[in-house]
Amino acid sequence: MLGALAKKLFGSSNDRRVKGYGPRVAAINALENEIAALSDEALQARTAEFRQQLANGAKLDDLLVPAFATVREAAKRVLGQRPYDVQLVGGMVLHEGAIAEMKTGEGKTLVATLPTYLNALEGKGVHVVTVNDYLARRDAEWMAKLYNFLGLSVGIIVHGIDDEERQRAYASDITYGTNNEFGFDYLRDNMKYEVAQMSQRGHHFAIVDEVDSILVDEARTPLIISGPLDDKSDLYVAIDKILPGLVAGDFEVDEKQRAVSLTEAGNEHIEELLREADLLKEGDLYDAQNVTLVHHVNQGLRAHSLFQRDKDYIVRNDEVVIIDEFTGRMMPGRRYSEGLHQALEAKEHVTVQPENATLASITFQNYFRLYSKLAGMTGTASTEADEFFEIYKLEVVEIPTNVPVARKDEDDEVYRTFEEKVRGVIREIKAAQESGQPMLVGTTSIERSELVAEMLAKEGFKQIDFSDPSGLEPIYAAARAGKPSNAFAVLNARFHELEAYIVAQAGVPGAITIATNMAGRGTDIQLGGNAEMRINHDLAGMAEGPEREAEANRIRAEVIDFKQRVIKAGGLYIVGTERHESRRIDNQLRGRAGRQGDPGRSKFFLSLQDDLMRIFGSDRMDGMLQKLGLKEDEAIVHPWINKAVEKAQGKVEARNFDVRKNILKYDDVMNSQRKVVFEQRRDFMRQPTVRETIDDMRQGVAEDLVGRHIPEEAYPEQWDTAALKEGVMQFLNLDLPIEDWAKEEGIADTELRERIRKIADEDYAARIERNTEEVMTYVEKQVLLQTLDHLWREHLVTLDHLRQVIGWRGYAQRDPLNEYKQEAFELYDSLTDRLREQVTGNLMRIEVRFDAPEEPGSLPPQDEAGSGFGGDYGAAGLQYAAIEGDTAVLDRNPTDPASWGKVGRNEACPCGSGKKYKHCHGQFV
Repeated sequence: MLGALAKKLFGSSNDRRVKGYGPRVAAINALENEIAALSDEALQARTAEFRQQLANGAKLDDLLVPAFATVREAAKRVLGQRPYDVQLVGGMVLHEGAIAEMKTGEGKTLVATLPTYLNALEGKGVHVVTVNDYLARRDAEWMAKLYNFLGLSVGIIVHGIDDEERQRAYASDITYGTNNEFGFDYLRDNMKYEVAQMSQRGHHFAIVDEVDSILVDEARTPLIISGPLDDKSDLYVAIDKILPGLVAGDFEVDEKQRAVSLTEAGNEHIEELLREADLLKEGDLYDAQNVTLVHHVNQGLRAHSLFQRDKDYIVRNDEVVIIDEFTGRMMPGRRYSEGLHQALEAKEHVTVQPENATLASITFQNYFRLYSKLAGMTGTASTEADEFFEIYKLEVVEIPTNVPVARKDEDDEVYRTFEEKVRGVIREIKAAQESGQPMLVGTTSIERSELVAEMLAKEGFKQIDFSDPSGLEPIYAAARAGKPSNAFAVLNARFHELEAYIVAQAGVPGAITIATNMAGRGTDIQLGGNAEMRINHDLAGMAEGPEREAEANRIRAEVIDFKQRVIKAGGLYIVGTERHESRRIDNQLRGRAGRQGDPGRSKFFLSLQDDLMRIFGSDRMDGMLQKLGLKEDEAIVHPWINKAVEKAQGKVEARNFDVRKNILKYDDVMNSQRKVVFEQRRDFMRQPTVRETIDDMRQGVAEDLVGRHIPEEAYPEQWDTAALKEGVMQFLNLDLPIEDWAKEEGIADTELRERIRKIADEDYAARIERNTEEVMTYVEKQVLLQTLDHLWREHLVTLDHLRQVIGWRGYAQRDPLNEYKQEAFELYDSLTDRLREQVTGNLMRIEVRFDAPEEPGSLPPQDEAGSGFGGDYGAAGLQYAAIEGDTAVLDRNPTDPASWGKVGRNEACPCGSGKKYKHCHGQFV
């Protein structure tokens, strides 16, 4: 009670923070007339002035007011938009490294230009992160007009561009791109063999658009770059064929935990089926030799019982494409790990791609924590404020709207069955049609959106075919005539190419648009429709001239008329056909109505058969509704229902947060090692020579060998000279008379150690002289980097396996996380020891073969990356280096990828397929 009183008297902490920006907003406004009087050239010259001030010791905060005033004026001249005062506040929040929560339609894209310009003045690069390639390209091209006017360069990072284009984009003052591309580029950079080949130049400042979608929703799935393993596609297909033979009671499904497990009867039944299919050769299913079979069966069960086509994934072009559960978008290039994706491919009878081993991985949490300063913006962040602060140290600041929100949010309607609920939605659609009110019908999956579409079709409505050139013309025609339209549009992952156009016209009178989740659509729904997008779409084939201009003016006038009619009808009506697991997604849908003070309304229709209601306590509610005597097609509407649903959503959000937090705790262990390895790797690449490191490693190996086989203060009779001799041969390639030395009177372990080190140094010096200093300098760096990469990949696989089984330690009253930390640390120590031994062993055997050039001045072949042992060494004529003995570094066995070494991206794949390596075994998954 006292808290509520204090809030009324003094305002909330958020209110006080927003109020604190007032003086700087006033200062920016005070400069407006002065800056408006400047010529274009004088306005553009301010960028150079600001940079000079920074060079003279000024701080960014000192330049905030004049820089924001400059961007505001430039936006007026170039974009025809003047940032509102609340947008200036949003820009200041972003500059401070916080999250600006701004409602849909408040102009977040324009808000980002203010802090982006200010921070780009330092020349260290600013990254603006979006949720998909379309938005990255659109925002970059749109705002580049402003940045280029002020003398800043803009780059775009999207899927499919090559390394040179990436380097140019990252070298720009401002770089737009998707979260996936930024993360993958970081991993790819740390797999390069020369600094000059790396793309990113640091992590200075990032602004994340739809920050809740990227930093929360997608944070459960790490980014992984993979390489192919043995092809087991036949096994997946064979197991998929026998799974339908299982019956009810053979397995149990836990939808809350997204888990499935065989019962005792199911184990016996599946063993019987596997034996019949000749897949289980000997022993029981859970014998050690059948562990792979168990894994494949479990993944097949998950694919069949937990994953639904057109909800979790779609099948397109002989591929299973994941659908983002939060945005409803396809995620091409992303694959489920641990064989689950292969199990889905077998289930859907498409080509089963080979499994992959992790080459490099990172979570979004740990990638974005690399930035010196991180900021974000979205319409819905406050429900996850605790998570943002705990994981990223980001505060959420709610920015007031420029005009008060006029939308009416009505209580949910709850029906007993799904069919009753859809009938209720259709009744609501028909009622809105009569008044000409446009409707946006939100669903949680493609499957549900198509189900609603089918039921509408049965009621006489007609779905728009977007392959028809007329497009949305039936809706426009009905609106012109003032009659209810019987046409409706469906927006889901199947039609994502047209989504901006469909969303933009969802405010036309009488329009019905059925859409999957609306997060990150990037296009506002304007009442009456979007005139410019309609002109660009409808008049795309018309040549410039008076006729086109007349038609464009007719469309603009029509949109103005449409808008007035929609406002009179009550604005855009948002109908949710189901509550999502997360309140934020529901709020994103609601936020599509009521932009910039427009009228609007929203309502959710629920049934006890909805996933959320069914999984979280619908039994009690069903009993309550029956006691109330609820008849068919009747709904219950009460604020208590809203609160009960919010509680269920809160439970799911808390569980999901725990999942993300748990993933992060384990990944933090790997991340601390990843940082050390990647930093060490970059140091090796930057150094002109790694000779000192190689010498230290060789001497360290000699120290370890002696220490391992000759205990301190032990008599020579107790020395294991045979094992020491074998170790020296294995790791130093030296055949030394160690047994004879041990018989010398008065010899000690220190003297033995010195003899081995001295002879090893002399042998290596002779090797350098034989192969030339220049060549050995190159070869040393390549051997060191490639060996480090190989061991790091093995280390990742080992850690992944350790993580899968470490939970069992809990049964022994041990904390699995602490056990994981301890064992991971020991594994890392082992990695450094093996690195030293393998690098030394390889270099003590290596010999370089020289071939005379075929023609004077010609050079040996060079791979795309200029790495591996096929590099260009001019007159030296280095063709390849080989390790003495049985192993040749570039003697590639087509069936053994481990023998291929570094393969250039454009080289023919060593497997003999005839494809380029990057299109075959070198694909990033």
